[in-house]
Amino acid sequence: MSSTAERGVGGSRNSSGEKTYKKTTSSALRGAIQLGISYTVGNLTSKPDRDVLMQDFYVVESVFLPSEGSNLTPAHHYPDFRFKTYAPLAFRYFRELFGIKPDDYLYSLCSEPLIELSNPGASGSLFYVTSDDEFIIKTVQHKEAEFLQKLLPGYYMNLNQNPRTLLPKFYGLYCVQSGGINIRLVVMNNVLPRSVKMHQKYDLKGSTYKRRASRKEREKACPTYKDLDFQDMHEGLYFDTETYNALMKTLQRDCRVLESFKIMDYSLLLGVHVLDQNQRDGETGQTGGDKRPVGQRVLYSTAMESIQGNGKTGEAVTTDETMGGIPAKTHRDEKLLIYLGIIDILQSYRFIKKLEHSWKALVYDGDTVSVHRPSFYANRFLKFMSTTVFRKIQINRFSPSKRTRNSIAPLKSSSQEILSQTEDKTQEEKDRLTGARSLASLDGQVFGFYNKPDLVLTTPSLYEGSSMGTTISTSSIFVSEGNLEARSKDRNDAGSESMFTLEDSAICLSSEQSTMDMDRDDGSVLDVYLFRRRK
Repeated sequence: MSSTAERGVGGSRNSSGEKTYKKTTSSALRGAIQLGISYTVGNLTSKPDRDVLMQDFYVVESVFLPSEGSNLTPAHHYPDFRFKTYAPLAFRYFRELFGIKPDDYLYSLCSEPLIELSNPGASGSLFYVTSDDEFIIKTVQHKEAEFLQKLLPGYYMNLNQNPRTLLPKFYGLYCVQSGGINIRLVVMNNVLPRSVKMHQKYDLKGSTYKRRASRKEREKACPTYKDLDFQDMHEGLYFDTETYNALMKTLQRDCRVLESFKIMDYSLLLGVHVLDQNQRDGETGQTGGDKRPVGQRVLYSTAMESIQGNGKTGEAVTTDETMGGIPAKTHRDEKLLIYLGIIDILQSYRFIKKLEHSWKALVYDGDTVSVHRPSFYANRFLKFMSTTVFRKIQINRFSPSKRTRNSIAPLKSSSQEILSQTEDKTQEEKDRLTGARSLASLDGQVFGFYNKPDLVLTTPSLYEGSSMGTTISTSSIFVSEGNLEARSKDRNDAGSESMFTLEDSAICLSSEQSTMDMDRDDGSVLDVYLFRRRK
């Protein structure tokens, strides 16, 4: 047995081919976990409900389970072991906060055999998932378990204030002690359900130093890519405005909590399910024979609930269509479901981590390595997520340009619309644009002129060329007194019209452009100036 395997950094297989962890076979470990949890949760139901006290976070209960059984424990065919439960009352409160009843907790963990995940990741920890996809059981090192126990009071306060979180949801901390070896375990929410095929998986930290999946990792059936791989494969994941804001607000709040606890080196576990590819392949589950009709039932266990739950309902909002994922799109408009959660939060910025950052910074750019002080790590993490990984769908809204108050808004039309008119309407439009007819008054009467304006007619027809122009000279149009009167209904009747009379006045029409190009979208703007003629 290698020393790394004994430290929990890796595992090996015995002569029969079964995987071992700290000299304990995987089957024996699974059985001990189920027996121990069954006993401790059942024993906890006899204790009355009460408020959680500070000393409850540091309580450790222990029970010995011999293979031949005892008055309190059942017999089993595994080696004798001792099962320890950390802070049982505090974790009972956490489970109640997430709507987990004791019977449901026992049923998920103990009714069916635990399923070992074959792709544990770089830490070398063992991962077990329950058959209903609700819970993950992970082996942790002694320092991580000790740190979690110290973290419990602050974790308790954070969950009371904000159950909407992408941080790991801890449901129990246990220890299996057998043959002088301690195997510590933590029960958490399952971020990536097996019932949904993850076409891509990413472990993102926001750093660039050696953040690319190894060749060995890429050869796996379902590899876990890293930051540089994401930038090569994606141009960002796009969400609608409301979802993006909710997601970034949750991430920002969680990072500030981690920073306050001096936690760093955490990651965002991201699973991408491509809906279009799923329909083409005809796939519904990641494992062929394991297909569940409904999603996860534990409150706030899904990605969508973690960023949108209101904290008052006891029912999950997972639907059969999304299975708890967050709808998103790629830059090519591919429809996706996103599953995500912050993982590996049990790494504090201790002396060994400070030393690691120091010697890496001597050789490489200190700002690019993953190990960094908590405040810098949180800011870099948030910047990477908000600008590179997650993006907001931009909706282009048309805003018309503003005209001056003395301008007449141009009439927008295209040559294609003019050509589609009937012959009569085309001729009438042609006559109007070329000035062949006299100008009509507002109420249908004809203007009388002292001096007719100079009109320069354009010869091309509407069907010839792509534009036509009308040039109006700068000569004034003088209107005889008493000949022009504009009438309208009373303001009380029409609500928006009024009566006015232009007497002893003149109208001067001047064109900003002498030629109106029909191809242009803005057209010409005619300014109207009213002035009084001296008598």
